[in-house]
Formats: sequence, structure tokens, C-alpha cells
Amino acid sequence: MIARSDESYFPPVQSKMVLAPESEAKVIATEPLPDSEAVWTKLVKKIYLDPKGITRTWESAERRTRPKASGIDGVGIVAILEKPTGPEVVLQKQYRPPLDKIVIELPAGLIDEGETAEEAAVRELKEETGYVCEVIDSSPVMFNDPAFTNTNLKMVHVSVDMSLPQNQNLEPELEENEFIEVFHVKLVDLWEECIRLEKEGYAIDARIANLAEGIEIAKKFRL
Repeated sequence: MIARSDESYFPPVQSKMVLAPESEAKVIATEPLPDSEAVWTKLVKKIYLDPKGITRTWESAERRTRPKASGIDGVGIVAILEKPTGPEVVLQKQYRPPLDKIVIELPAGLIDEGETAEEAAVRELKEETGYVCEVIDSSPVMFNDPAFTNTNLKMVHVSVDMSLPQNQNLEPELEENEFIEVFHVKLVDLWEECIRLEKEGYAIDARIANLAEGIEIAKKFRL
């Protein structure tokens, strides 16, 4: 997501939510999940033939929410603000019960029935951050952990016009159970920020780590 504008168009991110590693959010119990109670996920056993024709089994997890007409679960949103002081990436802090930690993430979300990945990205960015945007490009379908799950996503790059009034006074549309803090980090400092935030107790989403690592590799090999 690329936004070009005069520095005056970049007011501080107004976030009512401040999520620190010592947040009061915490897991208070862990127990087996009966399939009859599962709303979002399911465990399946795959029976397959390996390259030698031997029958084997594999345990994996799947989402229950993938739209019937879509082969994609969700989207991640690459949100870069191009400022006079250098490009910055839009990040989020969000508590994730599976890790029992506040996680540093890119804006992201699931695709609704009848939506394209690009439409979902525009909607999710507005809901989670308040930014109004236009799509520039989309990635190929990416798989998060193919040895464990078939869950996938597209990374969508969008453009934001920071001169629009809607992008001056941000009004996220969070659901009752969403607690998200939005902040920006300079791309040139992203790797160091990931290291610093991890030391402070935050978990780092792999998509951000991959982006940061890619920037460092590009620097090293002068790509």
C-alpha cells in the first residue's frame, strides 16, 4: 500500500487501545475441543498414497469459514505509507489466545462469501485501521504452514490517499471481540524493531518477519 503526501497529511495514529506484553488478556484454561463445538476449525485425517504407492495417513487442520466459491481463506494487507521521512509500514498489536501473547501483525482478515481477496482487503483495512484505500496488486496464493494446515491467503497491496478527510481522522470499525492497536514502523528499521519488540515480550507474525528479512537480504545483496 503506497501513500504519497506532504508530511502535514500524517497525523498521529489515534488508537484508544494500548496493548502491552503485560496486558490483562490471558488464557485461563485449555481443554480438548469437541468437533460439535468447533465453529472456526476442524481436524481431519488425510489418507494418501506416497510417491512409492504406499498408503499413509496425515493429520491436519482446516478452517470451516472458507467461502464455498473461493479457494482462499483470507488476506494479509501490505500497508506502506510513503512519507518525506521514509516509507513506513502499518502494523497492529493484537492478543492471540493460541500463543497467549500480544502479536505484532499486518492488517488481515477472512474473506466473506461472494468477496474477492481484493474486496476483502479494502473492507478489512477500513474495519481494522480506519484507512480508506484502493488496490494496487495481489500476491499468488500463499500457504501458512502446509505440513499442518491447508489454510492460505493472498497478500494484497493497496494505495491510500492520505489527503482524504477519511484518512485524517481514522475511525476503525472493530467488532466487540476485537482489540487492536495500530502503529507505524519505518521500513528501514523493521528488522531491528522486530528484534526489539520480541525482547519486550511480543510475538512476531511470520509475514512481518518475512518482510523484514527480505528487506535485510535486499540491503545485503544490493538488490
